[in-house]
Amino acid sequence: MIKLHHLRFSRSTRIIWLLEELGISYDLVEHHRHPETNRSQEDLFAIHPLGKAPTVEIDGHVMFESGAIIEYIIETRGEGELAPASNADRAAYLEWLQFAEGTLAMPVLLTLLGPRFGGLGDVLGGFVGGEVKKLLDYIDAHLEGREFVVGDTMTGADINLEYLLELSNLVGLLDDRPNAKAYLERLMARPAYKKAIEIGGPLVDLPG
Repeated sequence: MIKLHHLRFSRSTRIIWLLEELGISYDLVEHHRHPETNRSQEDLFAIHPLGKAPTVEIDGHVMFESGAIIEYIIETRGEGELAPASNADRAAYLEWLQFAEGTLAMPVLLTLLGPRFGGLGDVLGGFVGGEVKKLLDYIDAHLEGREFVVGDTMTGADINLEYLLELSNLVGLLDDRPNAKAYLERLMARPAYKKAIEIGGPLVDLPG
């Protein structure tokens, strides 16, 4: 049995979605953010010293990196589902799987968090803004005429990427990127995604 430690309003919703897409049974342990700091609390640090979500207990290991978790679960339990349909697509699959957290996450999250800390300043803000534009334009261009980022079927790379695109969309960054916006809407319309939100709650804590 997989034990998934889920932090409300976090990346770990994507692992609920992954498991629901694959139809895999799992034990969900829900954790909550500290009401003052918005950070993980001691119950999650007790599972892993970094207190990160998602964290899964699987096959005797405690794993906390989204991309690694997605790849491992698909390889060991996916039975071919959510993996690239062709070996020719594997390099692109791995690249897109890691792209979300390795390249896209930091500039997008800095853009969203900057206002909470009085802004990023002219120099850092200009650099981060330029990166966000470049990366989202790249995704939008890549998705021209495509339903998924790799091949003709959904893969774990789509699951890992959706979180950052949903955050981007919340602040209007996809308004002028129709391919990325339509792609996001397709992913969010999937029954397993809706089930993940029903189980784990929304990705962000929106006022009201």
